[in-house]
Amino acid sequence: MIRVLIVDDSPTLRHLIRVILESDPELQVVGEARNSEEAVALTHKLQPDIITMDVRMSEMDGYQAIRRIMAESPRPIVVLTSTKSDRELPINFKALEAGALMVVGKPHGLPDTDPQADQLIAQVKTMAEIKVVRRRWWLLEETAAPRRGELAEPQRDESVLRPAPGPVRLITIGASTGGPPALQIIFGQLPPGLPVPIVVVQHISHGFVGGLARWLGDTTPLRIKVAETGEPLRPGTVYLAPDDQHLLVTQGNLALLKTSTPVDGHRPSVTVLFESVARHYGSTAVGVLLTGMGSDGARGLKALHDAGGHTIAQDKATCVVFGMPQQGIALGVAREVLPLEQIGPQLAELVRRGDEGTRR
Repeated sequence: MIRVLIVDDSPTLRHLIRVILESDPELQVVGEARNSEEAVALTHKLQPDIITMDVRMSEMDGYQAIRRIMAESPRPIVVLTSTKSDRELPINFKALEAGALMVVGKPHGLPDTDPQADQLIAQVKTMAEIKVVRRRWWLLEETAAPRRGELAEPQRDESVLRPAPGPVRLITIGASTGGPPALQIIFGQLPPGLPVPIVVVQHISHGFVGGLARWLGDTTPLRIKVAETGEPLRPGTVYLAPDDQHLLVTQGNLALLKTSTPVDGHRPSVTVLFESVARHYGSTAVGVLLTGMGSDGARGLKALHDAGGHTIAQDKATCVVFGMPQQGIALGVAREVLPLEQIGPQLAELVRRGDEGTRR
């Protein structure tokens, strides 16, 4: 039985969420909190397996509660939001930065009548399996992405920096659970004048990719946008795969969107993106597989590796979920396995060294 604590300042919504969750025989609601102070207290008292959290409450906001819970009594937290406005969503991504695992829309009806209710049940059951750890705030403060205009020189461990086989023309990244804050850290360590584009598949709940782009754009020095089919890939710009469409790249350095069959259970799929990059960029591409549940991206990383690309997997110690990079490592196709805080500096160094090589 999965024990759930519900946190929301609306009694109507608390009741609806309880009814939805307890419609599944594997879920038991063990408590309800009306505000963040109650959330912290009940987490210590009830020791739930997972928490659903509203981050916009009248007293101490949910972000502060998440930070305290993850520091004092860590457990999986799923953020529920009633808005998908690009203006409001950065607040929810701040909750992911604090340690929440996922943001999903608040349901408005019961299972079988409201897809968001079914999604909530599925996500709570899946996220409850993740073993979270106490947040190390000193590490986060050292590696957190600087605000636009405040770019700091990244610290490099020269022992892990190795040149790519040739000049780098494209960086491609795949991520799932735990990906948004990981992307924020990586992009914050890259220079605003990065001379290559970055294409990304981030598994995220439907309707939230626009808010992710806005949040990353506000908190890192790079230009971030949701990819549009047929647009040219420009240096210094990050292109995120949109909802429910595969993102590919073409030989002409263009983005291409497709609604073909899901791959590895996902659309967009990391493997689909990586395979297209392998076909058209080969040894001039760098592929990075970050934290995430499942195996999406592992076969794509192999395609990149076999095409001569430089492949990187995030290490277990810094992953929220080690599934995706672990699968790539198990295939023997990760040229480097790096902690999160070293990935951004390594990417910058690979691009710099490749660029210097072409000028010699």
